[in-house]
Amino acid sequence: MKNCIVAQSGGPTVAINASLAGVIDGVIKSEKFDKIYGSVHGIQGVLKGEFLDLTQSSSKFIQELAKSPAMYLGSCRFKLPNMEDGKDTYDAIFDCFEEMNIGAFFYIGGNDSMDTVDKLSQYAKKIGSDIKIAGIPKTIDNDLVVTDHTPGFGSAAKYIATSMREMAYDTYIYDIESVLIVEIMGRDAGWLTAASALARTEFSEAPHLIYLPETNFDEDEFIEDIKRLLPYKKNVIVAVSEGIHDKDGNYISATSAVADKFGHAQLSGTGKYLENLVSSRVGVKVRSVEINVLQRSAAHMASKSDLDEAFELGLMAVKFVENGNSEFMTTIRRTSNEPYSYEISHSPVIDIANKAKSVPREWINEAGNDVTEDMLTYLKPLVMGEVQLSYVDGIPSYPNINHLTS
Repeated sequence: MKNCIVAQSGGPTVAINASLAGVIDGVIKSEKFDKIYGSVHGIQGVLKGEFLDLTQSSSKFIQELAKSPAMYLGSCRFKLPNMEDGKDTYDAIFDCFEEMNIGAFFYIGGNDSMDTVDKLSQYAKKIGSDIKIAGIPKTIDNDLVVTDHTPGFGSAAKYIATSMREMAYDTYIYDIESVLIVEIMGRDAGWLTAASALARTEFSEAPHLIYLPETNFDEDEFIEDIKRLLPYKKNVIVAVSEGIHDKDGNYISATSAVADKFGHAQLSGTGKYLENLVSSRVGVKVRSVEINVLQRSAAHMASKSDLDEAFELGLMAVKFVENGNSEFMTTIRRTSNEPYSYEISHSPVIDIANKAKSVPREWINEAGNDVTEDMLTYLKPLVMGEVQLSYVDGIPSYPNINHLTS
């Protein structure tokens, strides 16, 4: 029988280890694979020959892994070169596959990771390799096309909505006019910031304003929105995506932003910029909060539906490969909102890599400062259910990762 390799890449989430657990569980129970190896630090682990043998993973370990945050195997931000320019890199990867008797490679990640899956698939086809290449989605940004949503998003949305509600409770205790600005991750897609609307209750409309990168941001209109609300709300709470930009495409966060290896702008400071703007032009007490990485790996606030779907996407990737499929990413197709139901399928990764899914304009109000009921209908099923964690001395206990820390 053939062996297989699984790896993780990109930014961490609460759910990516659940997909890893699904792959491990599927391979162990498979009759077509002998061993499963975990590549440490993504595709770079393959190039460096750094692997963990996961074949003897116990059911207890798999269950604990599925509820743990971030990436058990570690990650990387490595962009594969074009085949014409990087033949040596591809040859090294496939030589490793041949040496280890690999029949399938599973890569769990977001948009950039699907680029890697696509490139490896095309190279395998070019050299006539029968190795199956499969992608499994994850990203808190929820910006992968074709699939209804991505694992990791539901848990991050739950954390953001919960944090927003708790910050509202904190803000309302003071009998003075104030503005609270909460900056949420989202460079080009505003799904996470939109999820802040789930914090609203029958007695609290916070966040009172929501700004996404799908619409142009106007500083003057923002200030007028604040001034219009203050006489009625006293405490105005605002949710903004880090990637909001003006009509010319300039990010509000800074006049310039450093780009990563994939050409993505690395943004920060949007909330602080708006805090200073409100302070100078409105003159009320104002504070900004940048949630930043806290929304990525908050396993104590995980959505059970998110983890269950992530596990199933990993498990089904193994089954699809067993049936002879390759060059694909597993996907979720929603079949009903209420009661919530879905189907797991797969789609050609070439149709997914290097594409991005934005929030539909019709799910944003005309003024561009809030979301519609359609957005809430979409979001609500994704944050449902609570996960029971193991605790030691009152703190959540997660699997040992000394292979990443030593």
